[in-house]
Amino acid sequence: MASTSKAPLQTRNLPWVEKYRPQTLDDLISHQDILSTIQKFINEDRLPHLLFYGPPGTGKTSTILACAKQLYKDKEFNSMVLELNASDDRGIDVVRGPILSFASTRTIFKKGFKLVILDEADAMTQDAQNALRRVIEKFTENTRFCLICNYLSKIIPALQSRCTRFRFGPLSRDQIVPRLEYVTQQENIDISPDGMKALVTLSSGDMRKALNILQSTSMAYEKVTEDSVHTCTGHPLKSDIANILDWALNKDFTSAYKQILHLKTLKGLALQDILTEVHLLIHRGIYAPLSLPESDGIWKCSGHTCHVVKWHRLSVCIECPGSVAQFPHDTLCRAS
Repeated sequence: MASTSKAPLQTRNLPWVEKYRPQTLDDLISHQDILSTIQKFINEDRLPHLLFYGPPGTGKTSTILACAKQLYKDKEFNSMVLELNASDDRGIDVVRGPILSFASTRTIFKKGFKLVILDEADAMTQDAQNALRRVIEKFTENTRFCLICNYLSKIIPALQSRCTRFRFGPLSRDQIVPRLEYVTQQENIDISPDGMKALVTLSSGDMRKALNILQSTSMAYEKVTEDSVHTCTGHPLKSDIANILDWALNKDFTSAYKQILHLKTLKGLALQDILTEVHLLIHRGIYAPLSLPESDGIWKCSGHTCHVVKWHRLSVCIECPGSVAQFPHDTLCRAS
């Protein structure tokens, strides 16, 4: 469970994604090539307009906020940085209103440029993006813009061409695990190795998602394990997937369908999650009964001569291109 340390109440009540957000560029754990390039821009006072794109939870917002904290002191931060979420107001009015007003004014307390951070810029309408393009052109001397989005294709080419683009890919296991270990130590959380593995797997390279799952699971359970993580997120347990595979392979269709539907309804599982886990389990070779037996000989399969093995009540062609082809055994004929 999370530790009730003597930290200030305001800090203790923060979501962990904010509580443990990197404060400087050195605190960031990934995309070192991007960070070194941006650091060079800052050192040489040549920061261009920026466009960060990539999946959620990969450090886009944290990177530009760390840049802003390096560029500006705390007392001047609010007057020099405008942070907006384009999904809140994605129309042209947000460009003509707060963005234009901020970019068109200068401050007498600080030399240099202001910074506009526009998160979820891919939610902006095309008219708003065209208006933003004109604002960027007009106030480049006074203001720098950083656009953040998940989908580069939703940003008009005119905006893309005015920015230096950086792609933030999903974080690797080696990048996520050390940060999660640091958080578990700070919060005094009891976590098992399989629990850590489940966090990494379910997050799919999204650090924000990993921290949110860790926080919710630690609040609900004394120990963070694989089963507790899956239960907390409504994800199928490994035992559930093994049962589903066993029913599908060893029972008749009607019985298997009823049992799978009952399990899905009872535990509130999403069909997409079930299919994903079944697919992963088979391809990783985790499910022991799925190991193929020795070849049953050379048979004719769809007009081709192939090696076929008997597998439960199916005959499986292990040579057909594309994917494994399955046929009822009585539809095949042994090659002469």
